[in-house]
Amino acid sequence: MSCFRVLTTDVDFRRVVDRVPRGASLTMVSDSCHSGGLIDNEKEQIGPSATVDDDDDDLGPPKPASRATTRARFIPYAALVGHLAGSSGLHASHHAADHLLALFGADASAKWFNNHRRHGSEPAAPSLDDEGILLSGCQTDETSADVVPEEEEEDDEKKKACGAFSSAVQAVLAAHPAAALSNREVVRGARAVLSEQGFDQHPCLYCSDGNADKPFLCQQQGAAKEQDDEN
Repeated sequence: MSCFRVLTTDVDFRRVVDRVPRGASLTMVSDSCHSGGLIDNEKEQIGPSATVDDDDDDLGPPKPASRATTRARFIPYAALVGHLAGSSGLHASHHAADHLLALFGADASAKWFNNHRRHGSEPAAPSLDDEGILLSGCQTDETSADVVPEEEEEDDEKKKACGAFSSAVQAVLAAHPAAALSNREVVRGARAVLSEQGFDQHPCLYCSDGNADKPFLCQQQGAAKEQDDEN
């Protein structure tokens, strides 16, 4: 949810991806609850419906730098609807779409308009290869945890939580500075880090077959630049 209380949905992100120019790609790292499948109809490469062969993962989990305290981030649906009802005045409705359409009209997510038109009876459009790449912090039915580094736990003024998945991705990249890791390798590595640290969330990867094994973001260019600097 944005600061304006407009829920941004998988359908909205699909519309953004569909506008990506030819020759470009859009990579999303979403460290939020229920972020699996956040780009509508994007192919699942790593997740509950796709198999992950950890035996083929030769990266190995990088050792966590320190112990960390954690907490889950989650807004119960009933609390969200109650909050929206206080503004929309539709206290009899238990559907978020009704409140959001009443509050924002044409500015509400396309997902809510689609739901009202289709009533959930029509199947979604088939997935097509595109340049959208989603690395999600968890599966659709899971929450994403916050983590506070050990060195900040004793200093309340410095204490600042960050997403456990974001922290794991940074740990994976830091452990392999000279390698251009693929999107698949980054997610597998992050899964290993989170598992070793005791988290029960499972990061996922959604993209086309071709993009799954392409370098994550600009690592290839970064590695080449470091090599030039050394020479």
